[in-house]
Amino acid sequence: MIKEFKEFIAKGNVMDLAVGVIIGGAFQSIVKSLVDDVIMPVITLLTGGIDFTNWFISLDGTKYETLAAAQEAGASTLNYGVFITAVINFLLMALVIFFIVKALNKANKKSQEKLSKLKKNKKGEVVEEVKEEVKKDENILLLEEIRDLLKQNSGVVEKKTTKKAK
Repeated sequence: MIKEFKEFIAKGNVMDLAVGVIIGGAFQSIVKSLVDDVIMPVITLLTGGIDFTNWFISLDGTKYETLAAAQEAGASTLNYGVFITAVINFLLMALVIFFIVKALNKANKKSQEKLSKLKKNKKGEVVEEVKEEVKKDENILLLEEIRDLLKQNSGVVEKKTTKKAK
């Protein structure tokens, strides 16, 4: 059983997951700060300073000025404002993470495209850069044919004129 546990822990997927959780925890504090300290103040300004945290229903029927006052009095409360704030925070965090992942995917795609253009040997060493074949437009092909014909005809004309000049 211990041997199986060691094999399980030593697998790459488990280690990757552990690293992901640790980085995710650190990343969460960055995103939370961005949402709480940068985005939410702007939203508060746009909504006229609405504070959802004091939106609640006291289940004992008494009216309290703030949620803190109700909690201090020991009243049971339905805190729908706190829930709304949590949903807004989640949506903002999801949006920020979406844009970050989108930017990372775009950067990763560009680097993969560059790597795919490199020709490697059996050892994985870069041998040469593979040149992309450029598909020529029909107009360009036609112009090249005209150019080649003009070159051929000008050679014929030059030979005829040199014979007459002698």
